[in-house]
Amino acid sequence: MQRYQNMVFSTAMRLLANPTESEDVAQEVFLRAYEHFSDLRESPTAGGWLKTVATNLCLNHLSRYRARWTFFSELFSGSGEDEAEPVEFAAPDDVGAELEQADRRQVVEQALHKLPATQRVPLVLYHLEGLRYEEIAAKLKISLGKVKTDIFRGREALRKRLQGQLSEVV
Repeated sequence: MQRYQNMVFSTAMRLLANPTESEDVAQEVFLRAYEHFSDLRESPTAGGWLKTVATNLCLNHLSRYRARWTFFSELFSGSGEDEAEPVEFAAPDDVGAELEQADRRQVVEQALHKLPATQRVPLVLYHLEGLRYEEIAAKLKISLGKVKTDIFRGREALRKRLQGQLSEVV
């Protein structure tokens, strides 16, 4: 549990953007891991299993509360602009660069948590979990077009939030 608790919690935080709900999901993940302890004890894929369970529990939690979501992407019409490039950071060469990168990551995480769930969840699943558009559509039970629109709009919203903040960190 100690080895994977940070990974499970950060996965939940990225998807739910709520510390209390993330703690609840992380607790549920480890309860399920306890139930499967004999299978996971020596398994080299235990971390992947825990991350998958955390992701699925978060998506289940979000789907239960989907009626409460404000579908930002449905309130405004889309623009025909090309998709934005993902935010990338160069590998640090020294401690100063590592600290700067950590500051940038923290700013990005904070901005990501402020996005509406309809934008944040597909962005996290695509960029941080490595799922394809089709897999995201299936997991979220929404159309492929909506996934693409939500990811595009989420990138745009994230870019706007980060424009001023990242220049302050540097």
